[in-house]
Amino acid sequence: MRQYSRIEKRLLNDFQHGLPLSSTPFADIASELGVYETTVLENLQRLQTEGAISRVGAVFRPNRVGVSTLAAMAVPEDRLESVASIVNDFAEVNHNYERDHRFNLWFVAVAADEESLQATLKEIEDCAGFKVMDLPMEEDYFIDLGFKIPWT
Repeated sequence: MRQYSRIEKRLLNDFQHGLPLSSTPFADIASELGVYETTVLENLQRLQTEGAISRVGAVFRPNRVGVSTLAAMAVPEDRLESVASIVNDFAEVNHNYERDHRFNLWFVAVAADEESLQATLKEIEDCAGFKVMDLPMEEDYFIDLGFKIPWT
């Protein structure tokens, strides 16, 4: 495992919550860290390229801004990686993951409205060649996925 710089550690730890709500959030972060905005952007890009982070941005309560759904597909094991890649190519999919189950590929899709969401799920089915099971949320629960990283 590579050693992270002081700036990278701060970016990974200190900004899991409370992303500045301003027109210049990265400049605001840079000011707090005592570095240039370009330094923040370069470090975040490197962390994303390396896979340490997947995205930087706000997280909204489900179905408050647009609509979303959890979806699942039953994909033969030998096709799982290629189908996951197809699913990932859709801008409306914000993440997918493998589960140890007959329905082994799960993902969350978002869209501006229900009609657009259903059209996206249909397009994913058509491109991937497998049926998508739509699992709309019935009740929401907030799970804070932020955690302090104990750097040693």
